[in-house]
Amino acid sequence: MLDLATGVAHFQQDVFPEKAGLFARLATTHRPDTLFIGCSDARVVPELITQREPGELFVIRTAGNLVPAHGPGSDGVGASIEYAVAVLGVRDIVVCGHSACGAMTALAEGRDLAALPAVAHWLRHADASLARTAQRGGADPDRVGVLVRDNVAAQLANLATHPSVARALAAGTVALHGWVYDILTGSVEDFTAAA
Repeated sequence: MLDLATGVAHFQQDVFPEKAGLFARLATTHRPDTLFIGCSDARVVPELITQREPGELFVIRTAGNLVPAHGPGSDGVGASIEYAVAVLGVRDIVVCGHSACGAMTALAEGRDLAALPAVAHWLRHADASLARTAQRGGADPDRVGVLVRDNVAAQLANLATHPSVARALAAGTVALHGWVYDILTGSVEDFTAAA
């Protein structure tokens, strides 16, 4: 905790004063142009990867960058998507998977998640991803990497089931993008057209 407190002190003494004008504007304005849906993994930092300033990205982070398909109940992910699209008017939505994803590794390797019932339940949102990967057949040496990519494609499809997103897509006011970030190399693969 001391490291966090030291970080806050550095922010308040050095970083905040240098960006005082930005924070003054942000105190009264919230207009991000991109919704970034990424994994909760601490190694994946959307603002760092994209080099965006505070206020430029509206970020949702979930285990496995999963986006539940729209359903009759409400949830935090759906509410955040609706707010970003219908209220903030984001123009782009990125679903970003990443290398060495723990969620996708557990699924690809068929790990027993009985001791993690909440995780197991959440990962059911990747069932379509697993089906896409299984349909390819064979023993791909990069099964996790293939699943990561298939998962991004499946989550883009889930995203399009949300009414606010479907309306914005029909109106041409939002575009969906699929990315995979490689932690080792820092590369970002954009396979939007292939998804």
